[in-house]
Amino acid sequence: MLQLPHQPLKVAAVPAQRAPAREDEAGPWHAEAVCRRDEAGLFFAPSKEPTAARLSREEAAKRVCARCPVMVECREHALLQPEPYGVWGGLTAAERRVVLARRRRREVELRKAAAPERIAKAG
Repeated sequence: MLQLPHQPLKVAAVPAQRAPAREDEAGPWHAEAVCRRDEAGLFFAPSKEPTAARLSREEAAKRVCARCPVMVECREHALLQPEPYGVWGGLTAAERRVVLARRRRREVELRKAAAPERIAKAG
């Protein structure tokens, strides 16, 4: 009987790179990203990845992010775009959704707090 060699998990297609959040005289922020030297598969889930494998992979990706000099820029890029997949700036897509929801709530609270001041100034 012919036995096929072990096939590794296939990595889902990496979404096309969008424009960077900022560029400066030194070049785009992502040129300094530590993840440029790692496999994209560490940061993006393969299709039908088991939960334990996903959690392990995401933790490994976060360890790479933790030592990255442009982690904050990467995170802000992912929040501003917003990037729907993968680990960016040390956050998973689910964690980024939580951050965005908190930011939206905070903006609403700030607007509500500022509304009486605007009314008083107008009156």
